Amino acid sequence: MHSNAMSKTDEVLVNLLWCVPGKVGGSEEYLVRQLLGLAEQPEQRWTLSAAVARGLPAAHPELAGVARLVEPSFDSRSRVRRILGEATWLKRASADAALVHHGGGTAPLRAQRPYVLTVHDLQFRTYPHYFSRAKRAYLSAAIPRSVSGAAVVTVPSAYVRDSVIRAYNAEPERVLVVPHGIEPTLVDDVTPADELRDRFGLGEGPIIVYPAVTHPHKNHRFLLTLLRERWTDPDLRLVLAGGVGSAESGVQASSDSRVRRLGRVSAADRNGLLAMAEAMVFPSEYEGFGAPLIEAMALGAPVICSNATCMPGIVESAALVLPLELDAWAGALDEVRRRRTELVAAGQRRVQAFTSFASGAALAAAYEQAMGS
Repeated sequence: MHSNAMSKTDEVLVNLLWCVPGKVGGSEEYLVRQLLGLAEQPEQRWTLSAAVARGLPAAHPELAGVARLVEPSFDSRSRVRRILGEATWLKRASADAALVHHGGGTAPLRAQRPYVLTVHDLQFRTYPHYFSRAKRAYLSAAIPRSVSGAAVVTVPSAYVRDSVIRAYNAEPERVLVVPHGIEPTLVDDVTPADELRDRFGLGEGPIIVYPAVTHPHKNHRFLLTLLRERWTDPDLRLVLAGGVGSAESGVQASSDSRVRRLGRVSAADRNGLLAMAEAMVFPSEYEGFGAPLIEAMALGAPVICSNATCMPGIVESAALVLPLELDAWAGALDEVRRRRTELVAAGQRRVQAFTSFASGAALAAAYEQAMGS
């Protein structure tokens, strides 16, 4: 039996087996940054371990400095193998842990308790047609069961918190917001603009950047239509950075020579693209948080985003927040040019609420509450 406070010998094991590098979108950065922020806290009253998907330590070498990393023999790219591995290998690996944190939205059957569960979003309920029948069935069964068994559920935004409470009748006091956080060093790792223009053939004109996997809800088609029908400046370049999703074919089919599809880029290149951008555009239909919003603000890029889900609450008055209508976005680039100084300054102020330290502090509070349950 545990007391209501962690002792110095308590171990927290974080389940990152679901986190296949480059395959899970912004949730990868979210959990990594949380753990870095956790290590920044002035008092460490636990030892931290992480069960990680193969390849994650190589993609994020900084994790080795904050947690003991354990890689399984199985490959998490197979969902079936990962689920079986959580029920067997992970159960053995976490046997001595005082608390387990399942970071991928679900916990295994008969999960060791107490546990913290992170739910990134409930997109499958809002846009079920973007998910396969098998995945919808799995999430529809696994998430409510996992939420019910969790000592604490952490979520990235107030929007997701409200969604979880409504969807699963979760007790509000068990659902805690742990916001995204960015490291102060983000702005130090920036590829120079001239190098990026030369390497990616961006020309000398204005560029707009959308850093997102080509999943359907990211709504790349909206930007391509804008470019064709409203944003017709021949010198404008739309830079699409991010992994390949199920809507990739629609992007590849675009015949607009002003589009640059870069795929995944390094952190330094991503930061450099945002720092040089006329604007970071974010026409997503659904976000649990939308980390690029604050990354762009930190790097001095004005933000134009949709008014869907959590986004108005994340950016507040520090961005242009627009409905997903072509007419509403038609004059957005002109407005950004007129208000650039104002928007950049507002973004710099807003991003102060989303530091890795603040994110780690919120996660530490969730661990404390779960251990005392």
